Amino acid sequence: MPPAALPAEGAGQGSGRGEQGDALDLSAVVLHPLRGQHAFEACVEQLGTAVRLGVLPRGSLLPPERDLAERLGVSRATLREAIAALRTAGVVETRRGRGGGTVVVQRPTLPQRTSATQRAARRSAWLDTLDFRRIVEPGAAALAASRDLTQTQRDRLQAAHDAVRAATQPATHRQADSRFHLTVAALTGSPSVVEAVTAVQAGLHEMLSAIPVLATNIDHSDAQHARITAAVLEGDGARARRAVEEHCDDTAALLRGLLD
Repeated sequence: MPPAALPAEGAGQGSGRGEQGDALDLSAVVLHPLRGQHAFEACVEQLGTAVRLGVLPRGSLLPPERDLAERLGVSRATLREAIAALRTAGVVETRRGRGGGTVVVQRPTLPQRTSATQRAARRSAWLDTLDFRRIVEPGAAALAASRDLTQTQRDRLQAAHDAVRAATQPATHRQADSRFHLTVAALTGSPSVVEAVTAVQAGLHEMLSAIPVLATNIDHSDAQHARITAAVLEGDGARARRAVEEHCDDTAALLRGLLD
C-alpha cells in the first residue's frame, strides 16, 4: 500500500494528523525536551515511540528540522543523526524536492504470522531483560572494581576493551561487545554473577540483532566502555557502577525506540 499523499512542506507538520486526521496535537505532548548526557539515543526513543503509537502516523511528515530540534532541546546535528538512525531502521524515509521532507513509513519488524499476543510477550520479555541488566551489570562492575586484580586480569580487561574498539564488522563488534561485558563479570570471581550477565547478554544480543548497527551509538558505547574500563582498573566501584548505569540506560533507550 503506497504512503498517504503528503501535504506541502510546513503544512500540518507536527500536527499528528496523517492518515487518521486527528485534530489534537499529540506530538506536542509526546515530544518534549530531552534529559541526559547522550541526547541521540533519547531522541531516537522519543521519535520511534511517537511513530509506533501513531502520534506521527504513516504518511505524515516530521515537523520541520528547526522546530523539532527546538522542541526536543537538541542540536540540529543530533536530530539529523537520530533521523538517520530511524531511516536506516526503515521507520522513516527522506524525500527531496517540492513537497518533500522526512515521511513516516510502515515497515513491519516481525513476521505477519506472529500473533499480537506473541509480539506482546516477546516485547515484555525484552523489556524485562533490560530491567534485569540495569540491576546486574552495574553491580558486577562495582564488584569487579573492588577486587585486587592481578596484572593478567587487568591486561585481559584492557584487551577486551581494545577488541571492541577494533571490531569493524557488525557481527564481530557485537561479539566483542558481549565479551567485554562478560570479562567485567568474570573479574568479580563470582560464578553467579557471570551466569546472570551471560543470560543478560544473550537476551541483549537478540534485541541488538533486530535493529541496525548505528555508528553514533557505537561511538557513544565505545566511550562508555572506556570509562567503565578506567573505573574498574582504578578500583573506583562507585564510578564503575555509574558508568555502566549510563551505558545500560542509553542502550535501553535506543532499543525501546527501535523495537516493535
